[in-house]
Amino acid sequence: MVTLLVGTCLLYCARASMPICAVSLSEQFGWNKQQSGIVLSSFFWGYCLTQVFGGHLSDKVGGEKVILLSALLWGLVTAVIPLVTHMTTAPLIHISMLRFLKGLFQGVHFPALASLFSQRVRESERAFTCSVVGCGSQFGTLLMGGVGSLLLERYNWESVFYFAGSLTVIWGYCVSTFLLRDSERMLTFYDLEKCFSVLPQSHVTRKSLFRKMPVWAVIVAQISVASTAFTLFSWLPTFFKEKFPDGKGWVFNVIPWLFAIPVAVFSGFLSDYLISQGYKTIWVRKLMQVMGMGISSFFVLCLGHTDNYYRAIFYASVAVGLQTFNHSGLTVNVQDLAPSCSGMLFGVANTGGAMLGVLWVYLSGYLIEALNSWAPMFHLVVTVNILGLMFFLEFAKSDRMDIDVGHSKTEEK
Repeated sequence: MVTLLVGTCLLYCARASMPICAVSLSEQFGWNKQQSGIVLSSFFWGYCLTQVFGGHLSDKVGGEKVILLSALLWGLVTAVIPLVTHMTTAPLIHISMLRFLKGLFQGVHFPALASLFSQRVRESERAFTCSVVGCGSQFGTLLMGGVGSLLLERYNWESVFYFAGSLTVIWGYCVSTFLLRDSERMLTFYDLEKCFSVLPQSHVTRKSLFRKMPVWAVIVAQISVASTAFTLFSWLPTFFKEKFPDGKGWVFNVIPWLFAIPVAVFSGFLSDYLISQGYKTIWVRKLMQVMGMGISSFFVLCLGHTDNYYRAIFYASVAVGLQTFNHSGLTVNVQDLAPSCSGMLFGVANTGGAMLGVLWVYLSGYLIEALNSWAPMFHLVVTVNILGLMFFLEFAKSDRMDIDVGHSKTEEK
């Protein structure tokens, strides 16, 4: 669990490098908000393309191999971004292309985690495990918010990318050398052949999952959660930098994510505890989503309408903290419904979130530039979150939906 926590931490550390450096890059290359939106959103074009494949591959061959290989690749891409900018006269195009590649490689991470948890973690401990490993996103953003902001202030934006990329490559090397067996290290042609060798009966049965409303409940909710989280993640550093220019970067890039860590651990503990006390599983999942999508939206709305720096820090911290309840609700509900193919199912849901995230990140930049106001972006986030929550509360269940898929797999073996 610690290894996966560190890997998720480094993933978000690398992912946060561009939002933190967006203002500096815009000043150096003369980008406006729309052009910044293109660079920020280009990540999600790649991110949405590998979700389903990464989840399906992990279901077949194991998430360890997928996570390790992808980390080495996106770590290298992160480290070479500054080098490429010094070798081209069109930095907007080339940085966007590299961001696309990084999204492509990072897209398999969370579907692989979902697959890994469904195969290796007991059902009674999944919420806590998901929440703890999910803390890696807060740790990574916190690390980049603190160290990255200091590197940006004392040196330059290039040092931020070198730091995030090299740290990831070192982690990948250590995990491969000291923690994994030879059979777990690298993907082989046999693994890929195993991934694509799906019996027609199993394929048809798997398709039948998407005729069931509880499956669509997690897909719609994940689309809402992911797209709004990507929007806030991409634009919050710029929001604080422009609206509160006297604020210290290490403060607004650190405090919200620092606050979110204990909240995430608490949410996982609370979810498993309530179920152990006899509360219905689906009731607990829905309660977690009310906190993660509903109550958090109230504080997002407050953030968009405050002119006080300290209140803005408070609202952002509570909103980000409450969003970690999604790990104990929606994320685990995917594993409730389809443990035999949870990686694939989560990949489908996260693909939709990434695709909508592309639109929302770019649209937010357009609205901010056109209306000269940050409020429309926050209104967009709240609207999408509330609609997704209503759909989840209406249709979500915790009964297993992949029984036929499990029989197909048994027959396949």
